[in-house]
Amino acid sequence: MALYLLAMHQPVGPAPDREVLQQVMADLDVVRKELQAAGSWVFAGGLHDPGASTVLRPDGNDVLITDGPYAEGAEHLGGITVIDVPDLDAAVGWGRRQASASGLPIEVRPFRDAF
Repeated sequence: MALYLLAMHQPVGPAPDREVLQQVMADLDVVRKELQAAGSWVFAGGLHDPGASTVLRPDGNDVLITDGPYAEGAEHLGGITVIDVPDLDAAVGWGRRQASASGLPIEVRPFRDAF
């Protein structure tokens, strides 16, 4: 088995209307339950918007701390799911399910080293 990150990217701006967001969350909950039933779910979580970020940047022998996102953009990382599946094909299958459930882009990326 291998660990993969399913990174959900969402547009910068206000959240969708309450009814739309409730349906998206319900659809994603179905995918999470299926991941859990398959024994592939490790953990997941939503993130605050980029304005809640703190960036630590090396600067010689010091580390500068700044508020806000690393870079401005039209999209930001909105949530993650870590899964444990046999291979990339399985990870892409689950990513496809999340993309369909959320209507948002999902980046599938393997972990370099499992811990």
